Amino acid sequence: IRDKLGGRIRLLISGGAPLSPEIEEFLRVTCCCFVLQGYGLTETLGGTAMCIPDEMCMLGTVGIPAVYNEIRLEEVAEMGYDPLGENPAGEICIRGKCLFSGYYKNPKLTDEVLKDGWFHTGDIGEIQPNGVLKIIDRKKNLIKLSQGEYVALENLENIYGQNSVVQDIWVYGDSFKSMLVAVIVPNPEVVNRWAKDLGLNKPFEELCSLTELQEHIILELKSTAEKNKLKRFEYIKAVKVEIKSFDLERDLVTATLKNKRNNLLKYYQAQVDEMYRKLASKKI
Repeated sequence: IRDKLGGRIRLLISGGAPLSPEIEEFLRVTCCCFVLQGYGLTETLGGTAMCIPDEMCMLGTVGIPAVYNEIRLEEVAEMGYDPLGENPAGEICIRGKCLFSGYYKNPKLTDEVLKDGWFHTGDIGEIQPNGVLKIIDRKKNLIKLSQGEYVALENLENIYGQNSVVQDIWVYGDSFKSMLVAVIVPNPEVVNRWAKDLGLNKPFEELCSLTELQEHIILELKSTAEKNKLKRFEYIKAVKVEIKSFDLERDLVTATLKNKRNNLLKYYQAQVDEMYRKLASKKI
């Protein structure tokens, strides 16, 4: 891999979206170079935190604040994030010379995010025991289920995405429903191995339509939920198996491959309605 990148690469810096510790470690080994994660936004004119080369204790984090800005965490009580708790976590707020002056011709939005000189990012961070910052969630992707429980959808997608059967995942919850559903793009290699073990000699497209595969994926997701000690209302109760990955052509993801939730809901509305209809019939 190092040779494919020219053979002289010394440093890789990742930003724009979280990089899992497994991928970060893989790149360190295969590229024989330092791999760092950084954190910043358009509103902060670029990087506000960065890891230090060869500090393995920063693996999976975005490092420490840059010298030209300050970072603090603000409590998000409805999500259970407390900066003064045992595991300090909360909304990341940034102050310093790097901040923008405001959104163009949009003073209302500017006032919403700039308060007393602090820019409220909407990202949830956690301070590790060694003092470095880790991005763990997104405040804006918070929903309340019908029983009153709050769910952080992006955090769940990151957790469920660790399962090898998942290639792409979009988790959906409705404020008038008590359960979560998801659209899953399965990993073809994992699905084909599963089919081979069961003696199923079918192409990937046909396998994705099997009820048996849906049930297998739900069990896999349940195992991941138990492993990560998720609460029962955070378990996914139904899935729609999709063949094609979420892509830019259908406007389902951003340029950095983050889910566009509103567009995904419009695209899969019929499938979501069907999943909830089946779940309701089971309860009856």
